[in-house]
Amino acid sequence: MKNNPIYPLYRHISNRVPAPCRIGIFPVGLKKYWSQFPGLLDDLNRRVGIFVKRLGNDPDVQWVCAPMTDSAEAAFRTAEQLRAADCDLIFCYLATYAPAATVVPVVQSVNRPVFLVSLQPDARMEYDRATQYRQLLNDNCTSLPEIANGMIRVNHPPAGIVVGRLEDDLRAEVRIQTWVRLGKVLHALRGAVIGQMGHTYEGMLDMHTDPTLATRAFQCHVQMIEPEELLAEVKAVQSDAMRDKIHEVEGFFDFPGAGTDPHAGPVTREQLEYSSRVAVGLDRLVEKNHLRGLCYYYIGEPGGEIHRLIPGMIVGNSLLTARGIPVAGECDLKTCLAMLMMDRLGAGGSFSELHPLDFVDDFVLVGHDGPAHAAIADRKPVLRGLSLLHGKEGQGASVEFSLKAGPITIAGLTIDSDNRFKLALAEGESLKGATPATGNTNTRAKFRPDTATFIERWSMEGLTHHFATGIGHFAGELAQLAAILNIPSVNVTACLSN
Repeated sequence: MKNNPIYPLYRHISNRVPAPCRIGIFPVGLKKYWSQFPGLLDDLNRRVGIFVKRLGNDPDVQWVCAPMTDSAEAAFRTAEQLRAADCDLIFCYLATYAPAATVVPVVQSVNRPVFLVSLQPDARMEYDRATQYRQLLNDNCTSLPEIANGMIRVNHPPAGIVVGRLEDDLRAEVRIQTWVRLGKVLHALRGAVIGQMGHTYEGMLDMHTDPTLATRAFQCHVQMIEPEELLAEVKAVQSDAMRDKIHEVEGFFDFPGAGTDPHAGPVTREQLEYSSRVAVGLDRLVEKNHLRGLCYYYIGEPGGEIHRLIPGMIVGNSLLTARGIPVAGECDLKTCLAMLMMDRLGAGGSFSELHPLDFVDDFVLVGHDGPAHAAIADRKPVLRGLSLLHGKEGQGASVEFSLKAGPITIAGLTIDSDNRFKLALAEGESLKGATPATGNTNTRAKFRPDTATFIERWSMEGLTHHFATGIGHFAGELAQLAAILNIPSVNVTACLSN
């Protein structure tokens, strides 16, 4: 992915090979022109080739290119081709003037987001030497209003429109590449199997989620996973697999000595070995169930095997999240989905909540105990041994780090009083500086206009108290994704002025 902000030090762990996103491309024109202007169709197809070449060779994207669609009849054939390819989104390339009937049958049939692309070859026509032929080569925007009108009238409005130059147009390039990234997110959500193990933390009313709502909104499936299934996988781990995982963990994390917190000390050998064994079991659980994400929380009988197992998941969960398989604690299905969205945009997406404010320097600590997206850490993440997991049961190895300094985005997926999903967004900055050495993730996060006002406005949106935190500013892209998914969204920091 071009310009992916994920910290390159951890590329070796982000080694997933997902099935490629499929993006359809169909150029449109008017059949009548071909007999009137010999050679025009070939010239237009050459320009379509330039557009396709500009899209690049992204290994995570499979391009499905239809031939020039120049009549209603051709549109039905194009629709059949793109529907059979099961595209995640589609680009309609306006090669020249084209009637709306070349587009509407396609958008109705495929029922996928369709973006209208109008890229003119020439910066301007040579007016003193102009010809009808030359005009038709540059009539890319002529039918944009007509086609958009037709799409809107059949309840399939354009997912987006870009007007620009075919070459040397950074604005258009950025818009189109944004849509490609959205295609990857849609592909990740559609058909995803998200594991749900256990139950929500007692009393957290904002955690409760009807899995069918997730299926309706994101076309995913929530699969119920029993803790005993993970336990069986952990028990089956062979010694060589555990040794390999220990080696991976030792290379991935730093292991500091004791800090100021009496409950956070060095990781013991027993904690390292058990966490590594559980990490192997988690890998197997994910592979066996084809999981694209997992949310979990469970206690188990004190002194029992599952009571020990659940706190031992933190290291494996963080490694999975770094690989693009998000794991959310406290059985927060909504935030697991938000983490998946952010990861596929290239932002990471770490399980987070609000921690104490710093009223002196005006920032808030953002982080959580348990799983985190270690691939976006500012440096090697730390592994500490916790003798107490505050508010939870058990003890074990826990992950600690801050996010890379620079722009950040937080995304909170919640359910409103009308039982609908809602996405809240905010853009801020991750600051360098000391954070508590407590075995939890913590990032100094600054939001405008000031931290207290931001938190007041953020909380007034009625959000789940967890959210996904990623590096880079992606609120605009996430808002566009929400619109495609027909989910309301709000950018809290865009509503605030200095």
